[in-house]
Amino acid sequence: MDSCLPFDNYRALIERLPPLDEHAFARVRNDFGRMAKPEKSLGRIEKVAAWLAASTGRLPTVQRPVVAIFAGNHGISRHGVSPRPMGATRRFVELAAAGGAGVNQVCASHDLGLKLYDLALDLPTADFTTGAALDEGGCAATMAYGIEAVSDGVDLMALASVGVGGSTAAAAVSAALFGGSGADWVGAGSGADATIIGRKGEIVDHGLALHSGHLEDPLEVLRRLGGREFAAIAGAIIAARTQVAVVLEGFAATAAAAVLHRANPAALDHCLLAYVSTSEPGHRQLAEKIGLTPLFDLGIGEGEGTGAALAAGMVKAAGLIHSGMLAALPARRDAVINDDAPAPPSRLPENLLVS
Repeated sequence: MDSCLPFDNYRALIERLPPLDEHAFARVRNDFGRMAKPEKSLGRIEKVAAWLAASTGRLPTVQRPVVAIFAGNHGISRHGVSPRPMGATRRFVELAAAGGAGVNQVCASHDLGLKLYDLALDLPTADFTTGAALDEGGCAATMAYGIEAVSDGVDLMALASVGVGGSTAAAAVSAALFGGSGADWVGAGSGADATIIGRKGEIVDHGLALHSGHLEDPLEVLRRLGGREFAAIAGAIIAARTQVAVVLEGFAATAAAAVLHRANPAALDHCLLAYVSTSEPGHRQLAEKIGLTPLFDLGIGEGEGTGAALAAGMVKAAGLIHSGMLAALPARRDAVINDDAPAPPSRLPENLLVS
C-alpha cells in the first residue's frame, strides 16, 4: 500500500464505495410487474432478482457462483468459551475438502463452486483480553487476502466462516459497535451450556474494557476484537462491490459486515443475509442493527456454509425465474434488458408435456 498506515487505504475505499445500479433494479422490478399476475405475486423473489441486477450491473443471472468459507481460530479460546477443542476447525476444513460436509451436498445440488481458506489455523489470533487480536499490518494483509478471493468472473459470492471462539469474537465486535455488555450479545453457539455462556459474556466485557479507548474506529474494532476470518470477509465484501452480489452466513460474517456498515451505512447494499442463527440471539439483534433481513428461517444454528449455499441457490433461482419468464414474452422483447436473449422454444420439450 502507498500509505504509511495500513488502514488508510481501506478507510478511503469504504468511504467511496460506488452506488448500486438503481436503473437495473428498477428495470427488473418493472419486468416482474408485466410478467407476474397478480402484481408482486412472487413476493421477495422479485426483490432478490432486482437486487442481483443492481449488485452486478447486468441481467440478473448467475453464471459463476462461489461459496467461500474462511477458517480461523481465536486466542480467547484458551478461556474455555467453546465446548469444542481448537482442532475442530481443522477437522471441518478437512471434511469439507473431502466432500463430506453438508455444504458440499448443497453446492453439488445447485452447481455452486466451493472454496475453503485456511487462515493460519495453527496460529490463533492473540487473546483480546490481554492485547489486540491482530496488529494493524496483519489485519490489513488479511483483508487484502479476502480481496484476492474475489476472482475474475465470479458474479455471486456466498461468504461463511468457521472457527473456535468465533461467536465470542462476533459478540465482542457487536458490543463494541452498537453498545451493551457481553451478556447482551453472547449465546450458546456450538452447544455451550449456561456456565460457558456466562464465561463468554465475561470475556467480552474484559475485552471491551481493555480496548475501550480505541473502539470509535470500526477498523480498530475489527483488528482488536475480531479475527482473521472477520478481516478476510470484510475485504471480500469491499472487493465485491462493483460486480459481485454477496450472501452472508453466520454471526461472525455478519459482524465483519457490521464493521463496514458502521464506517459507511451504504457499504452492505450489495449484501443479502442467508439466515439468523437460532443459537446466537445476538445475531438477530445485529442483523436488525445493520438493516439486513434474513432470506429464510430453517432453524439453523451454525450452518458452516450450508445456509450460505442454500441462499446462493435461491438467488440463482430468482435470476432464472426472471430470465425464463421474460424469454416467454417474445412480443415484449423491446423491454428486455438483454436484447440478445434467446427466443422461447416453439413448443415445450417432451419431458415438460403433461398428458
